[in-house]
Amino acid sequence: MTRLLSIITITYNAEVFLERTLKSITANLASLAPDQRSLVEYIIVDGASKDTTLSIAKSYHSIINKLVSEPDKGLYDAMNKGLGLATGEYVWFMNAGDEIRNNEVLARLFPLLSAKADVYYSDALFVNNDGSVVGLRSQVTPHSLPRQLTWQDMALGMKVCHQAFIAKRALAPLYDVKNLSADIGWEIDILKKSHQTYLVEFVLCKYLTGGISVQKHRKSLIDRFNVLSKHFGFLPTLWNHVLIVLRSILRKMT
Repeated sequence: MTRLLSIITITYNAEVFLERTLKSITANLASLAPDQRSLVEYIIVDGASKDTTLSIAKSYHSIINKLVSEPDKGLYDAMNKGLGLATGEYVWFMNAGDEIRNNEVLARLFPLLSAKADVYYSDALFVNNDGSVVGLRSQVTPHSLPRQLTWQDMALGMKVCHQAFIAKRALAPLYDVKNLSADIGWEIDILKKSHQTYLVEFVLCKYLTGGISVQKHRKSLIDRFNVLSKHFGFLPTLWNHVLIVLRSILRKMT
């Protein structure tokens, strides 16, 4: 059966945060008409968790179409597995701890998908581990949200949060499993092939701060530099990183 949308969740020892993701998926699926619900598939790729992640996931078996639990080579290897399992025209990653913004998002998104844009994107709401709101990404980071997103907008960093980026599966490449900033490279590759991007005026997701790129910040910055150099050239990327540093200093001073 051909689906319209594949929502993919990656988990590993995520017992503390997974249920908030599952609850948000459940509520959104419930908001859809039966014919719409049948067009959505939900996939969980688990990295052979050693805690209760798998049992929590299985308790939501009624909403899960595919569940895989096996060792992997890290987050982006698992995300590649998710892409391989997906059958939807569009793919949307909503990883453990992240949430769809509210219970009406899918119901509001479905009519927009009829436009058949290559990419749908929005702002993201940042939240802490305890669920408290940090603020909209466009307001609490230097990354303003473009009205018409292009790959060139990524020159100074990731303009759109990965969980607020829905793309046609046919345009989606595999992730570089060795690069902690593979998500920005993935978005750039898709945007280079996109003929139509669609700004969703409502917020698609809540993003749980403190992911792997934050935990391994130094390597993440080096990897990001390498990704951007590939697409924009070494010298322009070097200059852009000078601007990024200056921007960060100015934000701390204000």
